[in-house]
Amino acid sequence: MDCLQVLDRPWEVVAPSQQTLPLVLASPHSGRSYPPEFVAASRLDFPSLRKSEDSFVDEIFATAPAHGAPLLRAFFPRAFVDANREPFELDPQMFEDGLPDYVNTASPRVAAGLGTIARVVANGQNIYKAKLTASEGLRRIERLYRPYHAALRRLIERTRARFGYCLLVDCHSMPSIGVPSDLDAGRTRVDFVLGDCFGAACDPVITAAAEGALKEMGYVVACNTPYAGGFTTRHYGRPVAGIHALQVEVNRALYMNEASFERKPQISELADRMGDLVALLGGIGATAVATP
Repeated sequence: MDCLQVLDRPWEVVAPSQQTLPLVLASPHSGRSYPPEFVAASRLDFPSLRKSEDSFVDEIFATAPAHGAPLLRAFFPRAFVDANREPFELDPQMFEDGLPDYVNTASPRVAAGLGTIARVVANGQNIYKAKLTASEGLRRIERLYRPYHAALRRLIERTRARFGYCLLVDCHSMPSIGVPSDLDAGRTRVDFVLGDCFGAACDPVITAAAEGALKEMGYVVACNTPYAGGFTTRHYGRPVAGIHALQVEVNRALYMNEASFERKPQISELADRMGDLVALLGGIGATAVATP
């Protein structure tokens, strides 16, 4: 059986009855639908295969629709296809046959083993027992990655058309200790990291508002270190065109047991606070940010 058949719903938009905020939230890495054939093809046990997963981030931001903003969440796991990469960042050493000329084989993400089709999970362990066919990798991108981004573009354009601008909040989580592929490897992390590509993807007014709100909630916050924003933030964030993109990284230790993948009781309080953050960001108003 084609392992993509189990993912007949690659994504979902959880929409409010009426969108009242100029926000779109996206969770590209919280997918937990692992095709059985993918699990069987992996050399890792299932808990290890989940190391790249932004577990429960879609739940943490699930109150966004109640505040008037849509939430897009991927169902496919990051280890299977990474929606926060360029469409074709692929490692040729992973495939038994040749890749098309348009594939980006030389990006830093590919070198780290974390391309659109990842070679390793977040802690550096190799995923696969054997090489993939190029057609398998390209099929995943066409059937999962592209529909996800088509849905995201529609949400952004509709929001900008309705409100005059759009703020995309790209929702992620991070291990509590820096992983080998990151600059802060082995170091304890803050509660939240906000990434706006050093101001290129989002008006500083928005980033400062998010930082201030989180600090008032009692969290320790950093900006752009160690994460300044991934493909989604860089690609969609165009403040001069009325589209702002802010990446939010939540420390997993706040809400889950990182070893057992179990939710902590604190996840409910965190979700309520993220709802408050959404409401605050939605209330900034078009006059406070740089719009065309």
